[in-house]
Amino acid sequence: MIDFRKVIRSFRFAGQGIMDLFRFENNAKVHLLIAILVVLAGFALQLSRIEWAIILTQFGLVWAAEAFNTAIEKLCDFVSPDIHPQIKAVKDLSSGAVLLVAIAAAIVGLIILGGRLLDVAGNPFYSHAQITVTNSVIQHPLQHFFTH
Repeated sequence: MIDFRKVIRSFRFAGQGIMDLFRFENNAKVHLLIAILVVLAGFALQLSRIEWAIILTQFGLVWAAEAFNTAIEKLCDFVSPDIHPQIKAVKDLSSGAVLLVAIAAAIVGLIILGGRLLDVAGNPFYSHAQITVTNSVIQHPLQHFFTH
């Protein structure tokens, strides 16, 4: 028999972990900002369902990798508060894994969004309003983020 109280409690703990990830981890916040920009661009570019599925999967993979990296770093800090070459190697490998996943996600995003942007640029029937919205959704937040 399934103990639903335990299941609910497990979901609460998991939810708290996700909240902590976005509250305390700077890189998770950066990934969140990028995800918001990609979602806005995706709406402006009218992504298909399969493109949305692929993009959302990339978000999940990056955030999961970031969560694992954070857990590994916290465990390493608990086990060995002092600087140790093996702990450094573990942390470097863990953060390297996040970088690999993030690079792969960026490439997937560029393939999907870049392809759509090329479609927009080559389509004379794409409305001026859609092009303006796409440009402002992508360009303005990035300029604001990098200049402040």
